[in-house]
Amino acid sequence: MYHNPFYTAEIQGPWEEISIGRLELENGGAIEDCRLAVATRGELNEARDNVILIPTWFTGTHQAWLETYIGEGHALDPSKYFIVIVNQIGNGLSTSPHTTDDASIAMSRFPFVSIGDDVVAQERLLREHFGVTELFAVVGASMGAQQTYEWAVRFPDRVHRAAPIAGTAQNTPHDHLFTQVLLDAVTSDPGFNGGEYTSHEDVAEGLKRHARVWAIMGLSTEWWKTEAWRPLEFETRDQVVEGFLEPTFAALDPNSLVVMGRKWQHGDVARHTDGDLAAALGRIRAKVFVMPISEDMFFPVRDCAAEATLIPDAELRVIDDVAGHFALFGFVPEYMEQVDRHLNELFAS
Repeated sequence: MYHNPFYTAEIQGPWEEISIGRLELENGGAIEDCRLAVATRGELNEARDNVILIPTWFTGTHQAWLETYIGEGHALDPSKYFIVIVNQIGNGLSTSPHTTDDASIAMSRFPFVSIGDDVVAQERLLREHFGVTELFAVVGASMGAQQTYEWAVRFPDRVHRAAPIAGTAQNTPHDHLFTQVLLDAVTSDPGFNGGEYTSHEDVAEGLKRHARVWAIMGLSTEWWKTEAWRPLEFETRDQVVEGFLEPTFAALDPNSLVVMGRKWQHGDVARHTDGDLAAALGRIRAKVFVMPISEDMFFPVRDCAAEATLIPDAELRVIDDVAGHFALFGFVPEYMEQVDRHLNELFAS
């Protein structure tokens, strides 16, 4: 264990740490005391039917959602809904390699955790801690979209609406390969030391390379070509990389990136149906709005649209944003206007 200030309430805002006990992992092993970092907004109504679950994305925490997506005037309105944001396992706030008290899973010994493990943990949390067994909606972006699909397939009678934003139900070969490049950028740094570094700062060069790989794919070719960064008060392209991307990733825990990246690589709801994606998505009973971002280079519209055709009564709602995948940060107001419009329609269905 070591202290990383990025994963503190001073940076992330407050959260509650809730133990769900022993979590058996679907690929073997267990986390003896799995603790989930949870932030809530709004009040659970008497019928317990106003719950919206939000699982987090790669590197993201509850704070990203609270800053951009949640509040009065947004579709995710705490005056109407009880919103539960659950930080995914390994993200630095929920049980993670550098925070666990269990030496048997600390640092390089942290087990392989799947998207399914996250969803099983979230279901237990909601049922045992909040007394909630059905969800008004699940809304997730990127890796959160993977978890959203997992919820809708695994618990089809308990999820009434689902909004996977900028993510797929079955990870593509391209994304698997690209994620490996992201991970290799970190693990190839000698300071990584097989996952046994003493501080994230030991892996500074690897984290810098990781950030630069994100610059290639997280932001679209069109975003760079049209200099769409200028309204964000950057004067040069290099300032975007050196003043935004590199500092953002320099603060993160390297082992957490590896844990989440491996999870991302293996996201696939078809494992429930012997590899048959159509059969898996055909299980879904929720009303689903599939919401890709127009210039996303990780999860292109065509990949998301193909999956939408396999989901009963699903609708494809493309979010038009030149930024690509990192549009998720809400660089321009038009992004959230579209997200809110689509979610409001979904919630009214």
